[in-house]
Amino acid sequence: MSRQELFEGVLASLHETVLDDTLWPATSRLIDEAFESKGNFLVTGDGTTPDDIDIIFARFCFHGQRREDWEQSYLTELHPVDERIPRIRQLPDSQVAHVDSLYTEEEKKTSLVYNEVLPFTNCRDCLNMRLDGPRGSRIVWVVADSVDGDGWSSARVETVRRFLPHLRQFVQVRQTLVDAQALGSSATTLLENSRCGVIHLDRRGQVLEASDRARDLLRKGDRLKDQGGLLQAASAEDDAALQRLLARALPRFGGQGESGSMTVGHVAVSPRLVLHIHPVDGGRIDARASRVAALVLVIDPASRERIDPELVSAMLGLTPAESRIAVLLAQGYSIADIATATGRGEGTIRWHTKQMFRKHNISRQTELVRMVLSLSDISRQRI
Repeated sequence: MSRQELFEGVLASLHETVLDDTLWPATSRLIDEAFESKGNFLVTGDGTTPDDIDIIFARFCFHGQRREDWEQSYLTELHPVDERIPRIRQLPDSQVAHVDSLYTEEEKKTSLVYNEVLPFTNCRDCLNMRLDGPRGSRIVWVVADSVDGDGWSSARVETVRRFLPHLRQFVQVRQTLVDAQALGSSATTLLENSRCGVIHLDRRGQVLEASDRARDLLRKGDRLKDQGGLLQAASAEDDAALQRLLARALPRFGGQGESGSMTVGHVAVSPRLVLHIHPVDGGRIDARASRVAALVLVIDPASRERIDPELVSAMLGLTPAESRIAVLLAQGYSIADIATATGRGEGTIRWHTKQMFRKHNISRQTELVRMVLSLSDISRQRI
């Protein structure tokens, strides 16, 4: 099997695993085959210090076998004393770093993790990467030693680097399903989910089915529409980008489709819809959905409960500008979207966000969002 065929097999398995976490060990095994590695470790979470870590998802696998005992041991005992962790946190997004570059010469002489744990876990020659995750979270991925002991050639490293956008997309779509309480749902049962819109497409890109929430958005047509059975964005610019994503997800002449995300709409009028376009083998994941070739997950920030900015200002001690930004963040707006909607620069929005962090002694956007969302019951009573 060629290297390209192995890579496409990894993508196909990754797409299935988004809908079923139990498939991750099998996907991990295919990753090892494609990268010629002995294992790989994926962790997503929040936190700015070794003592401040909120794990969202963790999988340590060797040769297709998950090692939950190693996950527990590392994350509870070794993570706080692993000297490379602060340096991994500071890596530029998607940079591939060899393990030796993450320890000082002195640490290489004294470090418990470097001298004992890494050799034991086949990671003495591993590659380490950090990726920006959804809503300010962090993705850390480690690829263990090569199976032949020949190290990491430039071609092998390039294969790893090529995979990173797909790994990020996996985490993004998985988190969307978690937020919608839909993790583990089949293609058919996803249509019944009321927390996000779901659209089924066939191999030609024709709309087969749409959930009630998605159907309402398509009927309104101001951001997304069904034009004669074809999914289109309302604006020409958005639609050009959407058709490119659909073409990658549903290649006409065979080949493995690729997942992708984008936003559509006019942020000055209403929040932009977030679209995740995800290739699937419908028959494999759900016998009743044998014609389904792609899922489109549609997230509408405007559908989330409205929270009064004045209430947020009063309860959290924020200025009017800060409270408006906090509410928009809780509704799913990005920093760039908020800057556009408010007519301010992105740097200004980030400055206000840091001021809110300082006032409440927090360091993560997710913490701020949780604080704002906790006020939803009070806001609803006032309405």
